[in-house]
Amino acid sequence: MKRCALATLAVIAAAGPVYGQAAPRLADRDIVEAYEYMLGRLLVLRQENLDFREGFKWNEIIHRAPGGVDGANPNVDVLYSEAWIGLDEKSCTLIDIPEIKGRYYTVQMLNGWGETTANINERNFQKHPFGKFLFCIKGATPVLPKGTLRVTLPSRKSRMLMRIEIGANPAGAIALQKKVTMKAMGKPVIEEAVVKPNFANNQLPGVEAFDKTEEIFASEADLNPGMIDVREKAIAIAKAAADRTQRARIDEVIRKQAIPAFHNEILKMGRAENGWVHPRAIGNYRTDYVMRTIANYTGIWANNSKEVVYFAGQNLDGSQTFTQTFPKDALPRSKTRYFWSAIVVDATDFKVVPNALNRFLLNKQSPLQFREDGSLTLALGPKQPEGIPESNWLPTPEGKKYNVTFRFYGPTKDVTDGKYFPPPLVRISQTRTEQLIQNLKNQQLIQKLKKSKE
Repeated sequence: MKRCALATLAVIAAAGPVYGQAAPRLADRDIVEAYEYMLGRLLVLRQENLDFREGFKWNEIIHRAPGGVDGANPNVDVLYSEAWIGLDEKSCTLIDIPEIKGRYYTVQMLNGWGETTANINERNFQKHPFGKFLFCIKGATPVLPKGTLRVTLPSRKSRMLMRIEIGANPAGAIALQKKVTMKAMGKPVIEEAVVKPNFANNQLPGVEAFDKTEEIFASEADLNPGMIDVREKAIAIAKAAADRTQRARIDEVIRKQAIPAFHNEILKMGRAENGWVHPRAIGNYRTDYVMRTIANYTGIWANNSKEVVYFAGQNLDGSQTFTQTFPKDALPRSKTRYFWSAIVVDATDFKVVPNALNRFLLNKQSPLQFREDGSLTLALGPKQPEGIPESNWLPTPEGKKYNVTFRFYGPTKDVTDGKYFPPPLVRISQTRTEQLIQNLKNQQLIQKLKKSKE
């Protein structure tokens, strides 16, 4: 019944208002839900646009230098190699991966909605963990070069990210990275992006987000289940937006309701404990398109929980000082098979915050100092706290809000299952209000002492 009603609404909107009748009114909630869905795809299209403006070329790999921090929620524990893969029935793309032992790596593939479609590594491809792989779409019938494994991708366009752990031997990681090669085996016909968004996170699009809804849907299938209703809502909104009066109202609903609702969804994106939020889904989202859009917004190209688990500390005050203590029997390194890290990013664009130490994260390679009892205390604050080694201090932006992201690569079962949360951040500094109250109390105490001596 619900689908029929939505389909009817779409037909009516397509036909336009009947003479003498007002155009059908779209429910505010439908506009909010459809916007949260569409924004996820627009964020991927925005990144595609940014990448090709930077210099990406189809089926050509870019090897990033270590320490790159330009993206949202960057992971500076790894070397990145990146590419956009373009395929058709007559052209596949070959990637050659060297043998990698003793350090984490994966070749992650994502579709145009930010869904992870493959991870090539020794865990998922035990019989062929390295060597030649041929990316093809269904229907392509290439002759496989000797020793090559075919990987069928669901999309004509895919985004690739290869991550190689830097570890204690960065030169070794760079040498491995340079051995990764890629080439197209034909001349694929690749369609231009339907739209090329260039909005900022603090200026999200309004009603224009729906201007080419049907073309956007046609350009990249959403393979996830349960999306029919929200897609029909989006199409109905796009049709209604052709009417000037409705367009103005839809834009108002987006700006006054949908965008604030989306930001509120970020704050409640998963279970919270100890002040940390564990996203309820990551990398593969099934019916949870809101979480998918959140991931695309806060740190695009998130991988799934088989590879990494994220914890977020949100909207922290950069002027305050926090400590976090891991007991001896639950150090962060004990919760991962590969590595862990904690990174500070700003709360708007999710990019690293410049600081005098040029330090953006703490991880297993950091020269951390442990307490005599074997526990580990980390600190976050605008200045090095008294009693905390500089090596254990992560600077924060004074006077600004920021987020902290904890990553556990190769997480242990209790981390993956959501039973584990990092220890809480304990504030050890005072707010201005607390300082004023303390000063008043001190003044009152001084006055009492003076009177007692008289």
